Amino acid sequence: MGESQPTPRRVKVMMEVVVEINDPAALEKFALDHIDQLNYATDDDTAAEAARAEERAQVIGDIVHAVNWIADPFTAIPDDAGLETSESSQHAIEIDSTGLPITDTPDFAALFPICACHKDSCDNCSGFQLTPRTASVLWSSCVLRADQAYEDVIEFGDEPVDPDDGMWSTFDEYPPVTFRQNAVWRRQAARAFDDLATDLAAGHWPQPRCAAEEMALHLAIGTAIAAIADDWPNATRAIETLPQHQDDLDWDMANDVLFQDHDILNLFDIELDGIEDPDGDQNQYIGMGDYRPHAWFTTFNNADPRDGRRPFRR
Repeated sequence: MGESQPTPRRVKVMMEVVVEINDPAALEKFALDHIDQLNYATDDDTAAEAARAEERAQVIGDIVHAVNWIADPFTAIPDDAGLETSESSQHAIEIDSTGLPITDTPDFAALFPICACHKDSCDNCSGFQLTPRTASVLWSSCVLRADQAYEDVIEFGDEPVDPDDGMWSTFDEYPPVTFRQNAVWRRQAARAFDDLATDLAAGHWPQPRCAAEEMALHLAIGTAIAAIADDWPNATRAIETLPQHQDDLDWDMANDVLFQDHDILNLFDIELDGIEDPDGDQNQYIGMGDYRPHAWFTTFNNADPRDGRRPFRR
C-alpha cells in the first residue's frame, strides 16, 4: 500500500480592499457585461434569463452592487505557489472618508431605544432588550448571509450540495435533508434572510415565521458571533457610535427569546433521520411539526404571513 497523503492544512485569509470609483458608468458597464457572460446552472432557460434580468436590475445605478459583482477574491491568491483557494466570500459596502459605512443602514439607536428607567413595573427594563448594537450586528449578518445564499443560487443552481467541496457559501450549512433542493427553493431560503433584515430595519424583533426563517436566524446569529469575535470592520465599526447596554450582544438570550423553539436543529442529528416527517413517531412525540423541505416556507399557525407579493432582492 502506498503512503497516505497528509491532510492539507488550511489558512483563513481576511482581506479588506477599498476602491475609489472614478468612472461609475464604466464600472456599471463592466459589471453588466460580466453578468451577461454568466452561465447559470439551470436547465430552464426562462428561469436563467429571469435571474439574469434581476441581477442586471440590481447593478444598474448601484455602484456597491457593481463592485461586488466584479470583485473576485480567488484572484488574490496565486495558484502556482503550492496552494489552491478552496472557498471565498465577499461583501461590498460604501464608506465615507473615515471608513464608516454610508449605505442605507437603519438608525438602530432610534429603532431600538434603550430603556433605562429601572422601574419595577417596566417590562423593558425587567426583561431582555434587543439593543441597538445587537440589532445592528444581526442586521448586517442577515444581509451578508442573504448575499451569500443568492450567490450560491447563481453559482450552483439546482446542483445538489456537496458539503465537502468547500465551494458553497451558505447552503452547505443547512441540514442534509435540504441538500437536493432546487434553485427555486434556495432563492426562497435566501429571501428568508432578507425578511429578517427587513424586520430589523423596521424596528421589529426578528422572530421567525416559518422554518426557513428559523434556519436563517440560527445562521445569522452564528455569523454575528464570528463578526464580533474576529473584529469584522463592517460589524464592529458600525456599532461604535451606538449606545451601550448590558444586554449588548447577548446571543444566548437572543437564542432563548427570538425563537419559539429549536426543533429545526434536530435535522442535523443523523440519529434522528426522518424526524422532519410530521407522521413519524419521533416527530409526533415532541410535537415538532412538518419540517420537510417543501413546508419550510409555510407560515407557522401562530404567526402572521408575509406579503406574498414581496420581491426577491437578487
